[in-house]
Order: sequence, then structure tokens, then C-alpha cells
Amino acid sequence: MIYFIGAGPGDPELITVKGKRLIGEADIIIYAGSLVNPQVLSGAKPEAEIYNSATMNLEEVLNVMKRGVAEGKRVVRVHTGDPSIYGAHREQMVELDKLGIPYEIVPGVSSFLAAAASLKKEYTLPGVSQTVILTRMEGRTAVPEREQIEALAAHQATMVIFLSVGEIETLSERLQAGGYPADTPAAVVYKASWEDQKIVTGTLTDIAEKVKEAGIRKTALVTVGRFLGDTFELSKLYDAHFTTEFRKGV
Repeated sequence: MIYFIGAGPGDPELITVKGKRLIGEADIIIYAGSLVNPQVLSGAKPEAEIYNSATMNLEEVLNVMKRGVAEGKRVVRVHTGDPSIYGAHREQMVELDKLGIPYEIVPGVSSFLAAAASLKKEYTLPGVSQTVILTRMEGRTAVPEREQIEALAAHQATMVIFLSVGEIETLSERLQAGGYPADTPAAVVYKASWEDQKIVTGTLTDIAEKVKEAGIRKTALVTVGRFLGDTFELSKLYDAHFTTEFRKGV
């Protein structure tokens, strides 16, 4: 059996109880060393084989998995955050399906959730935004034409942009060209939940300059939208005058 585990955003205490248990029981661990905090593996057995996939290609990862299963060992594949978001684990599952090797996926806490916690903000504020767009700007890897930043910016929804902080100046310009006003609040969270986390706040007008001054070039999320402000409507969920399934309004 192969277990795909979301390691969480960085803080080793933000891995799920199930994920931590499986790492502790694993005979073979393959982890995304370029992003996963090594402390997440602190509970591994001393005799466990540990591989850093940052130096491996897909075939090499699969070969370790196949050998482990053939030897009757428990194999865990540790991805950063939650593997369903920019985790590149679908291609591994496709190959395992071809080989008839069973696997299970253990979800994790995504960095975009850790970023909101670090900012002490709520992405979906009543009267401000009820939609969260998770995306990235094209770089060495393209994105579909219909998902260009300008097209997504037209909604002026809450946006969380991965893998794009290295081009923050271009990103800011394209967000404004797509429809966000220049004074739209923006915040960049570097290594959310890690000990060396950094937060930079501003607007689309000045966030690029501030990020460059902070020396942030990678491993950061760009968040954009009025959710970062302080103006919003109160939720109906706890409104004393609003009737719900569980409570009659006064």
C-alpha cells in the first residue's frame, strides 16, 4: 500500500494525526524535500529508508514505490500542504493504477489556509467576497489561456496566487489590468506557519516594491482582495434576528 500524505504548510504540528501516525509506521518515506519541513519526519522509525524526491524524477520515485510494495513494506509519499493543490501526485496515481498497486490519500492543511491564519483574515467575508480563486501566473509552466490572470481578476474576488511571487511586479500590473483597482489590498506571506515566516502588506500599487525590499523571491503566496480590509457585513449565521434550522430569530 502507498500512502500519499499532505504534510501541511510547514509547522510540524499542522500535519494531521493520521498523517503523523503513518509516517511513524512507514518503512519507506519519499518526501518533497524542496518544500516539506524535515521536522515533519521526526517521528519516523530509525530504520526507515528516507528519499528526497527533490533530486528524483518520476520514474525514480515510482521505482522506489514498486520495490517497497514488492518487499511488503509500507510506503508513504509526503507532499507539502495538501497534495491536491500543485502536488503533481495525479501522475503518480495514474502509474500506480496501471501497475495495480493500491494507494490512499491523506489530505493536509494547504499553505493558503495557513496564510489566512497568519494574516488573521477570513477569505469569504459577507458583502465583500464569497469566492476564493486559487491560481498561479504562467512561468516555465504554462496555464490554460482561459485562466490568464487578467480574466480571473475581472471577478474582483478573493485571489490566492501560488508560485508567482518572483514576478510580483508583473503580477500586480496584470491584476490591475484585469479589473482590480490600484488601491486593492494585497498581502504576501512567505513560508506560512514556518519559524521564519514573513508577512508583507500593501496595495497593488506598492506591494511589489515592498516584497523586493523584504528580499522575498520564492516560497510565498500572494493574496489579493478586499477581504484584507476592515469593512464587511455581519454574518446572518449569528444574527439574533435571523431564523435558522436551529434557532428562531427574535
